[in-house]
Amino acid sequence: MAGQAGTGQGARRLIVHLGVQKTGSTSIQRHLRRNADTLAHHLVVRTPEEGSPMRPLGRAAIAFSLAPSDVRAQALRLAFRDVLDTLPASDVPVLVSHENLAGAMPGNGGETGLFPHLPGIAGLLAEEAREFATDFVIYTRNQKSWRPSVWAQAVRTDGYTRSLVEFEAETADLPRWGDLIRRMTAELGGRVTRFRLEDEGDPLRPGRQLLRHAGLDDALIDALQPLDGEANSRLNDGATEFLRRLNGLSLNPHAHGRIVDLVARAEHLFAADVTSQGTS
Repeated sequence: MAGQAGTGQGARRLIVHLGVQKTGSTSIQRHLRRNADTLAHHLVVRTPEEGSPMRPLGRAAIAFSLAPSDVRAQALRLAFRDVLDTLPASDVPVLVSHENLAGAMPGNGGETGLFPHLPGIAGLLAEEAREFATDFVIYTRNQKSWRPSVWAQAVRTDGYTRSLVEFEAETADLPRWGDLIRRMTAELGGRVTRFRLEDEGDPLRPGRQLLRHAGLDDALIDALQPLDGEANSRLNDGATEFLRRLNGLSLNPHAHGRIVDLVARAEHLFAADVTSQGTS
């Protein structure tokens, strides 16, 4: 079990939102950034913005989960230290949010398990943040809707080539969320909190459960500016199928990425079925 460092009186609170992928993390992060000025006196927020040390941190977590090693564990710790070193000196609680801290999701790099290395990742983060009182938050989503959304995301971002039927067969033995929470608790003790995406009341004000957990009251949360719309929604079936077939071709990675971006911007050209779009 990771050390219980930073739990004494006076330690600054650090909440690490680990995702997981396809449970609304992008919407939560957009909402946090949109309300950064209002939140500033209550919460120091770090999300994976372009050019920030949060981006390398997410990549280090994915790399460790796909091939754990002492070298990659050290790289993960150093990447987290780079994030912690950007924090302003104060006693304001800190919220770090990055869905890739969960590690590779099913369909990424051959992963077919339910985040098998997430407890180890969280343990490494806790050890690196010994000066803080650190706790961890995970959002979950009903697996009946979560798995198709994960498949579509794996096709879009991870080069996954198999059909949804094949993906469902690959992940047929995936355990329920309770298994992940038990493994997390065994590593971290009582410092893990699970929230269900289905319990979020307003999709345009996402992350209410997380903000309450961070100490904000309902009046302040209700005063935050809502989003204009949901983020990172699933591509329609036609666009997803086009990308799945594209993934089977031997293309230069840069060219492949540009085509994916073009498809995402013009998905209406791919016989879109608007009823197929899922929650981010």
